[in-house]
Amino acid sequence: MRRAISLNLLFAVGWVGTLCAGSLDLAAPPHDYWTRPLTDRFSRFKTELETGQVTLTAANEKEFLVSLLRALEIPVSSQMLVFSTTSLQLRLISPSNPRALFFNEDVYIGYIPGGRIEVVSLDPQAGGIFYILDIPRRGEPVRIERSTRCMNCHAGEQTRDLPGLVVKSVVPGVSGGSLVSFRQEQTGHGIPFSERFGGWYVTGRHAITEHLGNLVGRLSPQGLTKLPIEVGKLFEFDRYPAATSDVLPQLVHEHQIGFVNRAIEAGYGARAAAADPEELARPLTRYLLFADEVPLPAGGVEGDAVFKADFLRDRRTAAGGGALKDFDLQTRLFAHRCSYMIYSTAFRGLPVEVKQQVYAGLHRALSSDAPDPEYAYLPPDEKQAIRNILRTTLTDLPADW
Repeated sequence: MRRAISLNLLFAVGWVGTLCAGSLDLAAPPHDYWTRPLTDRFSRFKTELETGQVTLTAANEKEFLVSLLRALEIPVSSQMLVFSTTSLQLRLISPSNPRALFFNEDVYIGYIPGGRIEVVSLDPQAGGIFYILDIPRRGEPVRIERSTRCMNCHAGEQTRDLPGLVVKSVVPGVSGGSLVSFRQEQTGHGIPFSERFGGWYVTGRHAITEHLGNLVGRLSPQGLTKLPIEVGKLFEFDRYPAATSDVLPQLVHEHQIGFVNRAIEAGYGARAAAADPEELARPLTRYLLFADEVPLPAGGVEGDAVFKADFLRDRRTAAGGGALKDFDLQTRLFAHRCSYMIYSTAFRGLPVEVKQQVYAGLHRALSSDAPDPEYAYLPPDEKQAIRNILRTTLTDLPADW
């Protein structure tokens, strides 16, 4: 049995807390992780690539990567650089050769100059599907393999033994490894900024001063010494598709990962009949409504203009013009505190009974007739705006919603 976690902590980080280590066999019914037909975006793309329906540019590493991102509709502007050795290819990663991560709502790509490309693609029922592929450097065909080794971290203790997503925050050593780790088993917008970005490059204008980005460490008998890394001095940005590792994609990425992991747990919990659907739905409802979001410090975040434009390109607007993707960036991440991840594969793939309970929870939380004290932080006008957006942009809301 996994070590006990207090009920207060479970609610604070949003985990459902119904599945225990050893209680779930991913390979067995009803989950059938390794044998079920896959409908995730990258598995479909793999078939298209292998049958010649799509082709990729292979002139050099960077062009191949860019053509892959374009084919999967992943913006180059989502690039985040990571120099902690948290990958199967850890021997290649260092402050002078960071790993680049790119993402949209359904697919996450990892790239290391001189290495292989790593993929996590979200299947509606199975959760994270993990692939790795070589970059063709001598004209050979692209070979994609479904990875089992990725499951050591992505279906281990950090993801509650489920095929989920991992965001680590560490103080890396000067020559590699991790000296100190933070926020273990926790993801999402409720993580304090003081425990975020460890092992990551952070660029862009923002007022977040207490964080662990752009640091390496050295241990001595006197303890841990943190050494700042001056961004852009240890490596050449021209080895990567973009010259940024902007703070805004990192904030959005953290928010998405938190939702995806909670949705995967709710889905597996429902199939295993581990809890009542209402119990499974409550953490999702709270997370969708940013109940535990850490506020931005005074001064907020500017955000890379190219990423903003890419992110907003598929915004779903209500009659009044508002959308869940609209940024605030002064005191919080989004103007309307209901997550756009309600449109995502991770949400659409939830069992019907869980999804309906989420809709019921949202209905109660956004009610103006009988306000729920749990959501008192949402003012009436914001609740009304969110209700209007959801009514306009979702097609499967209950009839009385």
